[in-house]
Amino acid sequence: MGHKFAEIAFTPAVCAVQSDQGSRGGYAGMSQGVDYNHLISEREASFITARDSFYMASVGETGWPYVQHRGGPAGFIKVLDANTLGFADYSGNRQYISTGNFGHNDRVALFFMDYPHRTRLKLLGRVQVIDLQDSETLSRLEDDHYRAQIERGFVIHVEAFDWNCPQHITPRYTEAEFKEEYKEEFKQELKEELKEEFDPAAGTSPSAESRSADQDHSAATVQQHSIERSDRTDSLGEGELELVISGIRQLSPRVRAYELRAPDDAELPPIAAGSHLLLPITLESGEVVQRHYSIASNPARRDIYEVAVLREADGGGGSRALHASYRLGMQLRTALPGNYFSLDPQPTPTVLIAAGIGITPIKAMAQHLTTLDRPFKLHYAGRSGKEMPYRDRLQREFGQQIRLYAGDQGERLDIENILISAPNNTLFYLCGPTRLIDNVIAVAEANGISPDRIRYELFQSAVAADSRPIQVELARSGKTLAVGSDQTILDALLSQGINQPYSCKTGQCKTCAIKVLDGEPEHRDTALSGDERNSLQLMTPCVSRAKTDHLVLDL
Repeated sequence: MGHKFAEIAFTPAVCAVQSDQGSRGGYAGMSQGVDYNHLISEREASFITARDSFYMASVGETGWPYVQHRGGPAGFIKVLDANTLGFADYSGNRQYISTGNFGHNDRVALFFMDYPHRTRLKLLGRVQVIDLQDSETLSRLEDDHYRAQIERGFVIHVEAFDWNCPQHITPRYTEAEFKEEYKEEFKQELKEELKEEFDPAAGTSPSAESRSADQDHSAATVQQHSIERSDRTDSLGEGELELVISGIRQLSPRVRAYELRAPDDAELPPIAAGSHLLLPITLESGEVVQRHYSIASNPARRDIYEVAVLREADGGGGSRALHASYRLGMQLRTALPGNYFSLDPQPTPTVLIAAGIGITPIKAMAQHLTTLDRPFKLHYAGRSGKEMPYRDRLQREFGQQIRLYAGDQGERLDIENILISAPNNTLFYLCGPTRLIDNVIAVAEANGISPDRIRYELFQSAVAADSRPIQVELARSGKTLAVGSDQTILDALLSQGINQPYSCKTGQCKTCAIKVLDGEPEHRDTALSGDERNSLQLMTPCVSRAKTDHLVLDL
């Protein structure tokens, strides 16, 4: 029962190795529950039928495996139903070892690769060789646009499959894929080249013949343009940590993952689960800003950091600009990773709750807890299954420790049940939209759960719906600011050119903390201690407001 691939692949010897390496606890859950990863879903079907090649392993009579590469037009391998694949074997392949092996042992292993997106699917099954007499089956396997004679067909009855992690998959592109990936950059570079060669003020213009030659040359050297772009030493940002974008993957329709390495492949600074990077982004206006993104990769890794970015159509423009401008080979300079959302070092019972893109720090926490062999439960909600980044990987990795909630299937987080059913010393770690955080805090308060047991990270700043306009007086400068109901105090200060330090803008780091000289603040941060609020009279203007009509700040 459980994960069918694990049922086949996790032999006693394999389980022993997992135990020796300390990872058996994370894999054990895969063997529990109802069967899964044995029926091809729409995701696997679309991935398989988009491939123009795959690797196939058979087993000979000597016991030796034989790995063969099979290629053809995109879609030459057919998904016949949820249990069955098939493809035609054409004349000229002269690949008879596999065919002979299948006569002795019908087991087969397939490996499907998507190099541009650094994705791979491995599949186990049993092969049925289809001879020329079975014309009906062969007709289902034939490709109408591939004019070669069929010698036989192969039908594969699927027994299990698994999606592999992207580690060490080097992105590779066909010529068509390469041109599509870099077409916008190429168009811009071509425009700049032609602009330099045509100067109306100087009365010079290249001939039609030379323009045609230039265009042909530029099209032929598009790959060289990209290589030169990747090798440039120019970088975006001003921090002490140098990073290069070494991989990009589309995790969902709106979420893209960016893999970041040191330019010389050196080890990156160690991080703890919950850490983040402040990445530089060039907005459409040309302004360079910094945005806080949680590091989603396993904290034990020192070769890469991975961040996952949701493209928000109605956001402030940062995520749209990042999706549009971040490219393979691009170099960044950023501050060292920070952490406002760390796990408690004590081995207390733990419940992790995430919604949407809030999974990014929660995923890292789950992986770290697995490394420590500390039990936990993970609740992950999203609009739909396809809108939930890392969904399939988390299912594979954590098995019965994770529960998923797809909104389009009518599945909803039962916050009250999650909170009250946990042991009394459980710590709850949350990340997601403000409404999720507010709901958990309210339910915890209603059920007498100490706020110290609720740990959370907001992945975007927000002004509470009940905020009202206030006046803020700056004691040193004598200025008075009107802060609107839809504006934070920090944003009001920055809009007036006041250089107030800040970092997270979500009340988690206290970089922007200011002393209050008069008025009563309404604290909405998670960073300041009781002494800092009461004795030092500090407040965080990025999220906190005022209970009075005005505040006087020490600025």
